[in-house]
Amino acid sequence: MSLSDSFETRIYLMFFHFSIIMKIFKKKGNKFDQKLYDSLFYKIENNLRELGFGDVSVNKKMKDLNKILYDILLKIEKDEDKKIFKINESITAKYFSEVNTGKIEELSLLNDYFLKFFNFCFELPSKSVIRDSIKFEY
Repeated sequence: MSLSDSFETRIYLMFFHFSIIMKIFKKKGNKFDQKLYDSLFYKIENNLRELGFGDVSVNKKMKDLNKILYDILLKIEKDEDKKIFKINESITAKYFSEVNTGKIEELSLLNDYFLKFFNFCFELPSKSVIRDSIKFEY
């Protein structure tokens, strides 16, 4: 699978992984720590400043990125009422358009990857899901 190595692609990948982890916490009935959310956006903000964005640009970009995260978070799961986690293919197609353009197999691989990531992380204890999620191998 080939995704472009761009700032946006990296952000989308982080947001998809982060959203999956947040969904896991919700399904397990655990509260997600606000500090983790704040830390993610703090680091993104610092990276934008290091890339040379000014205060006004950073504020606008952060607002846009926050909307994107919530869009992904609210739409990543298909059939949320069911016990089984199922990836909403339309949301991955929306944010990874380079894979969506006539490459059904690659989009399917990406969706499969996220589903396997969910299953791997769901088996982890809630206290260590963030730390141990980096051990996931596809």
